[in-house]
Amino acid sequence: MAPLLPGVRHSAALIGPGSEVLAFDTARSADHDWGPRVLLFVPPAQVEPVRERVAAGLPERFGGFDTVFDYHGVRQPGVVVAELGEWLVERLGFDPREGVSLLDWLSVPWQSLAEVTQGEVFCDELSGAGLETARQALRWYPQDVWRYVLACQWQRIGQEEPFPGRCAEVGDELGSAVVGARLAREVMRLALLLRRRYPPYAKWLGSALARLPGSAELGEALGSAMAARSWREREEGLTAAYGRLAALQNRTALAERQEEQLRGFFDRPFRVIGGERFARALMASVTDPVVRGLPVAGCVDQLSDTVELVTSPRRARALTAAVLDLGA
Repeated sequence: MAPLLPGVRHSAALIGPGSEVLAFDTARSADHDWGPRVLLFVPPAQVEPVRERVAAGLPERFGGFDTVFDYHGVRQPGVVVAELGEWLVERLGFDPREGVSLLDWLSVPWQSLAEVTQGEVFCDELSGAGLETARQALRWYPQDVWRYVLACQWQRIGQEEPFPGRCAEVGDELGSAVVGARLAREVMRLALLLRRRYPPYAKWLGSALARLPGSAELGEALGSAMAARSWREREEGLTAAYGRLAALQNRTALAERQEEQLRGFFDRPFRVIGGERFARALMASVTDPVVRGLPVAGCVDQLSDTVELVTSPRRARALTAAVLDLGA
């Protein structure tokens, strides 16, 4: 790209949407919305001139692939020229170089946070606060926000962990399996959050878990739960996973240590870890009074996984603000 940018300070990166950004792409990924891509961030006054140079000077093919192709329903060059601040606001709803508020943190989906903080930056020449400044600001949650998101994830597990057994007890083995699968998803997301990884959306969640160091045993436990033909086997797999996460939670030292042993659910014949215990301990460790006063409901991904919501920063921000009573 250098010949098309004489004397223009710029940043060049492969970030944003696309499985190749998070290194989840395979040969299958190239069957649509795919081609040689790069984002070029230039100063505002240079956006249109550089776009014109790219349109005029970009070769028709690169590496055997067309450089102009359909991407998310729009035919465009794979080289996208933009002003960094505008691109960040479009993707996130705000520009993190200007600071990140509590609402900012909680209203941006994990997938979007991963797409901005991961991916490759080829150069970052913009004067002042550039792309790496934005990425560093979003690298991971502040400690109290992390505690809050973890608490909400434990709460989600605690709210449903006895249900696989209760469903099956009344003859609803299908319902037991469905709730078990829901709980397995929450466990996977919690495992990633405990390891300071933004969980990707559903298609890549299992792949992301498999990349975590030491995740093989957790994956085996969840696999056993998903393959179970009875609620007892399902419970055994899920509770094994809960125990591993309880130990991992204690190792983070983010909250007062909790007993890792399983327990009965009141007088009923179901074994649980008691996810609410971990949620309460994490919230008790929060020092920021605003975060501590939030309802244990969660960030936007914990509130909804509706695609029309999580792909719209405006909607995601409005929902999060309304549920958590945070000013938009």
